[in-house]
Amino acid sequence: MTLPPDIAVRVEGISKQYQLGQTHGGYQLLSEKLMPGKHRQKSRQRGAERDFWALRDVGFEVGQGETFGIVGHNGAGKSTLLKILSRVTPPTTGSIAIRGRVGALLEVGTGFNPELTGRENVFLNGAILGMRRAEILAKYDQIVEFAELERFMETPVKRYSSGMYMRLAFSVAAHLEPEVLIVDEVLSVGDARFQEKCLGRMETVAHEGRTVLFVSHNLAAVRKLCGRAALLSKGELQDVGPTSKVIDSYLALSAGEALDDLGERLDRQGNGQLRFTYFRTEVGRHGYDSPVTGEDVTFRLGYRTDGGQPIAEINAAITISTRLNELMLHLRTVTTGARLRDLAAEGEIVCSLPSCPLPSGSYTVNLWADSGGEPLDWVQRAAHFTVQDGDFFGSGQLSMASHPAVLVQNDWRVEVRGAQK
Repeated sequence: MTLPPDIAVRVEGISKQYQLGQTHGGYQLLSEKLMPGKHRQKSRQRGAERDFWALRDVGFEVGQGETFGIVGHNGAGKSTLLKILSRVTPPTTGSIAIRGRVGALLEVGTGFNPELTGRENVFLNGAILGMRRAEILAKYDQIVEFAELERFMETPVKRYSSGMYMRLAFSVAAHLEPEVLIVDEVLSVGDARFQEKCLGRMETVAHEGRTVLFVSHNLAAVRKLCGRAALLSKGELQDVGPTSKVIDSYLALSAGEALDDLGERLDRQGNGQLRFTYFRTEVGRHGYDSPVTGEDVTFRLGYRTDGGQPIAEINAAITISTRLNELMLHLRTVTTGARLRDLAAEGEIVCSLPSCPLPSGSYTVNLWADSGGEPLDWVQRAAHFTVQDGDFFGSGQLSMASHPAVLVQNDWRVEVRGAQK
């Protein structure tokens, strides 16, 4: 497929089908070529195979030097699409064309050999991108400085933490000058300061005329970086266009999905030993359904266990974010020392929040539960609620905030330190 000079990426009719129960879904391994019977037997042992379409007839174009966002809920097909664009896995149908070299940051440590040192992996990744040793050497110091790993470059990366992996992987992908940079939702691994640093680097890459495909649940970052975006849902392309329009479509779609029975949602992670079935807010003082700034609010999380089996103890968490996925509150049993024990087959988990510190606006909720570190259920955008403006400080003034920020009690005064000499 020949691309016009102003187009960097063209996707035409991409579909990807998996057979549930298969041990692979991409290019065939050498061991599978040599022993096909053994692998077929393993597949049969995993149960009957069923067709699953991760993507269906997806098509769009990305301009030369454009920063293009891809949004959608978990399981929408975003990562599958990027793996196809990165040639990690082939499409079932359709075609792609990309101008130039592709640098992809899909998962933490993708493309790294754990036995090699950080330095050796920089040169390995550069070679995979088709760069000469002299080109890699010219960028090496910048890569190390950006990753902030000067002391660890001669250490095998198998000893790196996930954050160190991510920092080096991002630095390599962003500095070795691929014509197309593909970045999946991996920035959440780093701390807030390094996330800002990565976003700044992607802005620099875009200003240098290179093309960036950016997948993130951080809608504020997508809006800031990307002029255009695409929305995927259940493997199908729902919208392509200006980022603000696509984000509005995404929020409307998410709001509609949140009205469904939470217990029936499929876009969740965890082993399923416990599943959340509903999320409700309760404001007892005034009987409102919606929380009020400054008033006590109770969050009620319905649950049921797998097979009606009781669970001895779990940890739970509620994260509350703005509609653009800017984190506002992270409520966790672990940090408060709370113990949720002796959970029956079905019941309700209750979290009380005194003096709601959220300013008026719309918010989304993520729910999490684990037992002994093993994830039981994780549902993103599990629910939505609206906070009504109230008098948080008891000053007689409403507490509307001009930007996303939680409210905290604070005192002001003037202190006289003596006459000036």
